[in-house]
Amino acid sequence: MLQTSICGITLNSPFILGSGPLSYGAKGMIRAARAGAGAVVTKTIRDTPAENPFPHMVSAGTGTMINAEKWSDFPGEQWIEKEIPEAKRAGVTVIASIGHTEAEVLHWAGKADRAGADMIELVSYSEPDMIPMVAAARKLTDKPILVKLSPNWRDPLTCAKKSIELGADGLTAMDSVGPVLRIDIRTGKPLVGGPFGHGWLTGGAIKPIVLRHIAELAAQTDKPIIGLGGVMNPEDSVEMLMAGAHAVGICTAPIMKGISYIGKLCTGLETLMKELGASQVSELTGMALPFLTGQENTKAFSFTFAASKCRTCMRCVTVCPYESRTLDAETMNMELDHGTCRYCGMCASVCPTKALTIMTS
Repeated sequence: MLQTSICGITLNSPFILGSGPLSYGAKGMIRAARAGAGAVVTKTIRDTPAENPFPHMVSAGTGTMINAEKWSDFPGEQWIEKEIPEAKRAGVTVIASIGHTEAEVLHWAGKADRAGADMIELVSYSEPDMIPMVAAARKLTDKPILVKLSPNWRDPLTCAKKSIELGADGLTAMDSVGPVLRIDIRTGKPLVGGPFGHGWLTGGAIKPIVLRHIAELAAQTDKPIIGLGGVMNPEDSVEMLMAGAHAVGICTAPIMKGISYIGKLCTGLETLMKELGASQVSELTGMALPFLTGQENTKAFSFTFAASKCRTCMRCVTVCPYESRTLDAETMNMELDHGTCRYCGMCASVCPTKALTIMTS
């Protein structure tokens, strides 16, 4: 049920572990695959091993993380001679992350191919650098090439289109958001040790940003997309697919919840697919696109209230800026002042049990 395909390569699960701490080497990659990841992206291979600041990963609230971690701290040759081959022998579908310059692509892309990588993912902090990187990689490998886009770039869509013209086979959308800053109010010091206290935001906070880009990419390109950024639960993965993703990247969730959480994501997605009447992941891909038009929705809606589902948490009453909604907790009688209500929809969106919902015409 969860089987999907990216660039002609069949994956047993749509969940792809993104480049990061959990894919530090073969041992971590194998562990992720056994936990349910359909493919695993290596930490980024570069000419010089990374030296990270301290600390370089912190929790920044529920489902959100800030990191100042760099690329792989293993030498590139170690990936070629040991880590990738070892992961392949264990049956892992390996996506080799190569960065961040054309020179480094020329140095490592062909070697990663020969080491057994199933796909090559190109990553760069600089938008202008990506185009020559794609051109260089295409000359060195026949393996599928993925371009990892950044929400920090001026025009990711144009970069994606140019990359496809030069031979890119798919897109990873997207990298982390930043730079960002958080401060420890007890000490006045930044939470992470990067220059100026800067780090990069991942997790649930960036999902709305990523979804917008995925929908735009899916509407204007025909290449497979790995939706990466903010998937913390099975519902998030469905959103990614409906926006146009063909597979779902994960990174922060299994870091914060443990590697075994990948299996729970798989089980949860299967349950949701059954509820939605989908027998294949591909049936969900792009489902939302027909509704994402350039026009505002001006159609009126009404509210429905199911008292049997209500826990009288009063959230719907509390969040109303116009004091338009009331609820008698004893009688379970809910009233709405239609004269003051602006139909913003906030009240229904915060209802934890969906006792209050929106009914569209």
